[in-house]
Amino acid sequence: MSDRRNLTFPAVHPCESISIITLINSLLQLAGKIISFKLKHFSTNKGNVKETFRHIHNLIAIFQEIRVSKLPACHSFPRSAIISLSELHVIFQKLKFLLQDCTREGAKLYMLINSDQVSSHFQVLTRSISTCLDTFPVGSVDLPEEVNELIYLIIRQTRKYEARPDREDKRAIDSVYWIFNLFENRIKPNRDEVLRVLDHIGVRTWSDCVKEIAFIQEEITIENKDKNEVELLSSLMGFICYCRCVILLQRIHEDEDTKEEDDVIMNDPVVLETNHTYDRSSIAKWFSAGNITCPKTGKNLISTVLVGNVSVKQLVHSYFKQDIDKKSKKKKSIVPESLAAEEAGKLIADFLAGELINGGAKEMVKALVEIRILTKTSSFNRSRLVESGALESLMKLLRSGDPTIQENAMAAILNLSKDIAGKVRIGGSCGGLEMIVEVLNEGERRESKQDAAAAIFYLSSHGDYSRVIGEIPGSIPGLLTIVKGCEYGDSAKRNALIAIRSLLIQQSDNHWRVLAAGAVSVLLDLVRSGEAGDGVKADSIAIIAKIAECPDGMIAVLRRGGLKLAVKILDSSEVSPATKQHCVVLLLNLCVNGGCDVVGALVKDPSIMGSLYTVLSNGECGGGRKACALIKMIHEFQERKTEPGFERGRFVHAW
Repeated sequence: MSDRRNLTFPAVHPCESISIITLINSLLQLAGKIISFKLKHFSTNKGNVKETFRHIHNLIAIFQEIRVSKLPACHSFPRSAIISLSELHVIFQKLKFLLQDCTREGAKLYMLINSDQVSSHFQVLTRSISTCLDTFPVGSVDLPEEVNELIYLIIRQTRKYEARPDREDKRAIDSVYWIFNLFENRIKPNRDEVLRVLDHIGVRTWSDCVKEIAFIQEEITIENKDKNEVELLSSLMGFICYCRCVILLQRIHEDEDTKEEDDVIMNDPVVLETNHTYDRSSIAKWFSAGNITCPKTGKNLISTVLVGNVSVKQLVHSYFKQDIDKKSKKKKSIVPESLAAEEAGKLIADFLAGELINGGAKEMVKALVEIRILTKTSSFNRSRLVESGALESLMKLLRSGDPTIQENAMAAILNLSKDIAGKVRIGGSCGGLEMIVEVLNEGERRESKQDAAAAIFYLSSHGDYSRVIGEIPGSIPGLLTIVKGCEYGDSAKRNALIAIRSLLIQQSDNHWRVLAAGAVSVLLDLVRSGEAGDGVKADSIAIIAKIAECPDGMIAVLRRGGLKLAVKILDSSEVSPATKQHCVVLLLNLCVNGGCDVVGALVKDPSIMGSLYTVLSNGECGGGRKACALIKMIHEFQERKTEPGFERGRFVHAW
């Protein structure tokens, strides 16, 4: 998508020293681009567009005559003529931008509503052609008489040109505003009238509506818009969403992409001896499958040692952060800003909830797709769908034998679990939490399982639900299955990890359940492996640190080499500050619960103090205070050790 906003025309004036040959050739090239728009559909001002093409065709004839008859003698071409043609060049650029806007994918409804402004631009630019030609020295250029007459004809036609929106444009706009009025009164609009508007602007498919929504959303997020403009855009959003969800829902084709966009990022870039960079987890899977070649070149590798590519990692993470910032700005204001948009959202929710109950198999799948998208869009859509009763139908569909239905239903439930009322409905429905755990363990597709893990995280923020989920057999083991599963990517693993951590934080009784499920060995093995990205490592160590808050958890971590591993990671230059912070918390918890034996084992490592002072000096992620407490504990241990009568505490095998 272009960075240029609609109905803005950043034209560039030709340089003063431009030759007539270059100028004429550039004008003909621009005119050709303008004429090429004939093949496209115009959502508004079709009559003005037709007149513009007629004027451009006449101007092309003039330029071609100048190129044929006068360019050989271009050294004597009048300066005033070059200035006149240079101004025409600017007008042509602006006309090209205007035609681009009138045919822009996603902006068709927006351009229709702004048809008066579009007409005004056509009028100003068309009359500017007359102004430019008025200054063209017809008598000095010595063109054929019929060409001079054509110039005078264009001047007469463009001088007082009156550009008006088409009658059909006005009719379509009136229909849109009438539909707004119906929405405000919670009345369903006539299907044929809606289709007539969509046909007029050239929006005929579900995917066309998706493009329209994306464009309007981008317009809404632009700052410094007045209240009336924001309300109009919000109403347009409600209208086009209604069209997509209700009117054109049946027009979703199997080849149309209805999947949600996922962020795909190279979490931990590593470089091979061929100098090609890959994600650590991906290339590790490649090697574990028995391949000893570079995937890109096919060259046999002498060594499969993976070296971290720090520069690429910094670039990727910087880009990813900027991308998240852009998306958060785009998504932050999807809440309806007009009554029409709000009531349209309620009509949409009621319709989709009805499709889940009364629709056939195909209608149900299409409704699920819409619900999945809408529930990810905004809190308003989530609350409307919860109120419509859609959640109860979605819960029943989790046990559908159709993998597609189950996947979309689980994704929608995940999104609805972010809503407060949605949490209550899920937990309050008969066996709702049990069904989600069932999908976690026995889901038809991998995507369904990882969405179930993410849903458990949101649901566990409710204290009672955290206890109930922990008591369900298979909940914590199911999450650990995702964590250690080679077929799951870092995103899925992190969903499962934050769910486990939430269960631990919200409900202390889950502590022994996590231990009994073998979480400590699974997490330590994951951290030790070279396949996990830094985010996965950080989340894993955070859980281990939480487990180590209790004596039995501390013992389990120490017996499996957790102390030595934490010291090693803390000394590494390849992990993030957040990972180091969790390592400091883990070490502090081990020392607090393990006493002198653990502290004594810790001080034997010569790198520990340097690592702690580095964390302390950086003060990143709030790890400074924990590092300070641990340093103080080590100093106190060393001071007591030198005192006479120093006695060791209970023995704990720390190293």
